[in-house]
Amino acid sequence: MKPLNEALAALAAGEPGPPPPVRISRPDLRPWLEGNAMRGAWSFEGPAPGPHVCLVALTHGNEIAGAVLLDRWLRQGLRPLAGRLSLVFANLDAFGHFDPEDPIASRFIEQDFNRVWSPELLDGPGRSNELRRARVLRPLIESADVLLDLHSMLWPADPLLLAPDEPGSIALGLSLGEPPLVVADHGHENGRRIIDHVAALGHRAVLLEAGEHWEPDTTARMERVALRLLQSQGLLEGTPAPAPRARLARVTEAITARSPAFSFIRPFRGGEILAEPGTLIAHDGAREIRTPHPDCLLVMPTLRTAPGVTAVRLARFEEA
Repeated sequence: MKPLNEALAALAAGEPGPPPPVRISRPDLRPWLEGNAMRGAWSFEGPAPGPHVCLVALTHGNEIAGAVLLDRWLRQGLRPLAGRLSLVFANLDAFGHFDPEDPIASRFIEQDFNRVWSPELLDGPGRSNELRRARVLRPLIESADVLLDLHSMLWPADPLLLAPDEPGSIALGLSLGEPPLVVADHGHENGRRIIDHVAALGHRAVLLEAGEHWEPDTTARMERVALRLLQSQGLLEGTPAPAPRARLARVTEAITARSPAFSFIRPFRGGEILAEPGTLIAHDGAREIRTPHPDCLLVMPTLRTAPGVTAVRLARFEEA
């Protein structure tokens, strides 16, 4: 098992340490702030009928790899041959605080933008930076037939696609072939994601966890997956090569931390498979967290968490 780098080891231990390395440059989004659909959102109609495909970057303000990709495509003048293509820079205010010397700090301003997408919050009286932004973007997001949300990961984990646990979105994820793992789940206890909101409207949506934050390989993977999606939906020329067979795993239990003392027994990597049921993986105060079934897949363990936050998802492989 590859050890954590110095920065992540210190973060997991709650100790001072160096900032994680940032190996991609913060994109200059000033040309795109105004948008042509709304602030930070660009939408282009193709000359032929087709679906509306929406690509979302900066759902978390410090996950800049997707913004690097959308910035590049806008500078290149990418336009759809059919349907409608929307490119969205979501949490621009959080991104505005991104600092390579403290790259973790700008995930959001007041609350996680990817936990506010329930009708109760969107239509309710709550006020926050992220809720205001979600309400602005809502009509565009809700008009998408297909949505791909571009994310990256802080803690070591194999790339994957997350899909709401419904057939259309799962099939979409499996059709892409990269990454070769699709995880179906019901989201987080502490709030609804963009993809859950889109799927609840009967449309298809997946979330790409493309790799480590701030790595060139992560942006490259995002580009391959997004291009494949646009080709498969007829928005760009070319027929995607036959997709490698992806595996499907369904979350059987999402572990939400209850105690500030939540800790894993070792620094697990996302994508590890624990063969024996009942294997101890963490302590949550006095509670032991054990695997509920054989060949349990660990999905994105968060090695330093807080009460109310998803610490890890436990999943079982299924026949796709």
